[in-house]
Amino acid sequence: MSSHHNPHSRLTESMRLVLRNIERAGRPPMYLLNAQQARLFYEVSASILDLPEPPMARVEDLRIPMRDGQLVQARLFAPYSKSHASPSPTLVYFHGGGFTIGSIQTHNVLCRELARIGQCAVISVDYRLAPEHRFPVATNDAWDALQWVSKFAESMGLQANALAVGGDSAGGTLAAVCAIHARDVGLKLALQLLIYPGTAARQETTSHNTYQSGFMLDKATVDWFFDHYIDAKDRDDWRFAPMLAERHDGLAPAWIGLAECDPLVDEGVAYADMLRMAGVKVDLEIYHGVVHGFVNMGRVIPEARQAHQDAGRALKHAFALGQ
Repeated sequence: MSSHHNPHSRLTESMRLVLRNIERAGRPPMYLLNAQQARLFYEVSASILDLPEPPMARVEDLRIPMRDGQLVQARLFAPYSKSHASPSPTLVYFHGGGFTIGSIQTHNVLCRELARIGQCAVISVDYRLAPEHRFPVATNDAWDALQWVSKFAESMGLQANALAVGGDSAGGTLAAVCAIHARDVGLKLALQLLIYPGTAARQETTSHNTYQSGFMLDKATVDWFFDHYIDAKDRDDWRFAPMLAERHDGLAPAWIGLAECDPLVDEGVAYADMLRMAGVKVDLEIYHGVVHGFVNMGRVIPEARQAHQDAGRALKHAFALGQ
């Protein structure tokens, strides 16, 4: 599906314009920066292509204790106040950024949009980043955060038995891993919302070759992320590559949103197929002519706004089914 003699011809006009403007701006490639520089650069540039911040009735900063005693920041967004008649269902969300960059702030608009459209609370988790915190810290933080939210939901005015997990890119990997952990301990999830997740141990698919350069997420950047995050010997751990989990039956239903012109598209499709084969209900959307990271470009990329609507609707529907 992803081999093509001229893959750039697949891009939409607005996507092509964004990539051209980034090139003109002389943006330094991520892999030439250190982690601190890359984070700062991402923070500063994150909102440029994003939608204006939608207002939210409730925004609260949280601190979530981890298994090693550290506290991790999180932020709760909800379209209703805490005193609202009925408690909100909740999406626990993990931002993208190759386990190395990204934050609550870089995904502020996306989380607000998911809360607004999905009519649910969203708790965005600032899990710890590499290289200061290498694998499996991020995956442990994600799972600890989900369990904590499940335990303390009612005290926050949230619905304890209406939980979903989600994330984009590396955050999608974390969400997929959490869904497997949740099944194993009997924690019921309404949905796993996976936006272009990484699911494979190695970057060997056709799409990794087709889109390895000039489509936002270059091969050199993927390598840079993973060199910061994980040792070669740990690559086959399913908590890095959820495709390698022993079994995928009994998992929460999945909504998977992929970008067509993305190195990760083939492994996203393969993961959707793997879940379906295991009897998991999967809703797969592939947004044509766009690249990895497009969901944070709602100001200029119409497909981003469409993905927000689709993901929000999937959340709403999953929570309604769970009532």
